[in-house]
Amino acid sequence: MGRISRRTVLTGTAVAVAAPAVGTSPVAAADTPTATTDGRRASSECHPVLRTDLVTSVAPRNGWLVTAVALQYAHRIDPHGGVIPPSAFQVRATVGGRTTARTVTRIYPSTTAEVDDRAHPGRPGDRLIIELDPNDPVARAAGTDPLPLDRAYSVRQLTDVLTPEGEPVLKAGPFAVRNDGVSTPVVDDFTAGSFTDSAGFELGFRLYRPGGVLRNPRTRTRYPLVVTLHGGGEVANNNMTQLTSNRIAVTFAKPERQRRNPAFVLSPQIPLPRPMDGPDGTDWTDAKVQAALIELVDTFVNEHSQNVDPARLYVVGLSSGGRGIYSLLAKRPELFAAALPTAGWGETAAMERITHIPIWADHSIDDPVVPYREGRFGKPGTWTLMNQLETAGARVSRGEWANNLPKEQFEARSRALLGQTRAAGGHVLFTSYTAGTTPVSPHFAWAQTYENDVVIDWLFEQSR
Repeated sequence: MGRISRRTVLTGTAVAVAAPAVGTSPVAAADTPTATTDGRRASSECHPVLRTDLVTSVAPRNGWLVTAVALQYAHRIDPHGGVIPPSAFQVRATVGGRTTARTVTRIYPSTTAEVDDRAHPGRPGDRLIIELDPNDPVARAAGTDPLPLDRAYSVRQLTDVLTPEGEPVLKAGPFAVRNDGVSTPVVDDFTAGSFTDSAGFELGFRLYRPGGVLRNPRTRTRYPLVVTLHGGGEVANNNMTQLTSNRIAVTFAKPERQRRNPAFVLSPQIPLPRPMDGPDGTDWTDAKVQAALIELVDTFVNEHSQNVDPARLYVVGLSSGGRGIYSLLAKRPELFAAALPTAGWGETAAMERITHIPIWADHSIDDPVVPYREGRFGKPGTWTLMNQLETAGARVSRGEWANNLPKEQFEARSRALLGQTRAAGGHVLFTSYTAGTTPVSPHFAWAQTYENDVVIDWLFEQSR
């Protein structure tokens, strides 16, 4: 996957732009060059496409999506304030042996191969960004594994692009171009690695390093470490889908979060075949996996002792990753400063060992995959665990609201719950999501968890 930048790609949708429209003209029968204002000819060969890349993003609810195509031209593209209509270009995707049209929503020039989320996007440059509708049936970039996307997309210009004054900008032609590569901003900034523990068990992982360490490897500044535990659907050998299937690790590495809370982000992946030791020895609680995970974290902290703050280690996870958190905290109650378990389950007996650890748990009341009360494999869900945690001596603050509230309202509810917790002198919070309000699937309680600045700010405030 090619690296292009560190900027987070935000999914764009079609919007009305208050600017003069760039004119288009039908493709001529003969490809006759047209004079431009600087004396060059405006045939399609005068502005050849040098490179084509797919731009993808990890969405909070829909996983990994192809959100745009970036065309790099030999010369600067300047529509002189006009807007290029979506109808000027045709984009087609071939996935799984079937070719389907993608819906073009916005087109604009740019100096970089990045989606611009502003209402008036773009600036003159040698790139042309063609945004695509993320709701298209073939928008996905992965299922269980990444899809083979190199040269899977074709792009053809259907009509000439003109300035508002009628001057030619780009001339249409009969040929389509195919994408050379795939770029996933933020994800591309994670390096791939693996760790083999003392027993010979290997875990693949992805690692994000904060910019301060990259700019000055000799720095003695210490940063937090966030360890992310993926769900059962991301158990694989690709060392990729733990980043792209759910917006968990990415949220801690995106530029705006790193400016606010620079940190290392360590995202291991459980390999296939799935090791299952016992009825609930699944994924992160499997004896081999958990031993390797603990050794990986310990080794990473020791090897990076100059730059990792051992008092600010955090563990976050969803579904079976939430199950892993409760188990891991009980095994190593001195290791982590705080945890975010979502839609998890665990053992009530372990709760008495973790009453001192700041936890913000959340779960959808109508979760059919990991039931809110009953959990899985005979181990109770979050509601029961929080009750047991309170019985063991922790003060638990509870809140319930809809999981589909707008971000501002969602965060306002979280802020109010946090205020109550602080007033009561507690450090354990439990958010329940009202039945019927979690989008896509009631199990996907984490859709807003990692987009919630109140929760993430709270996490980074914790220290042992």
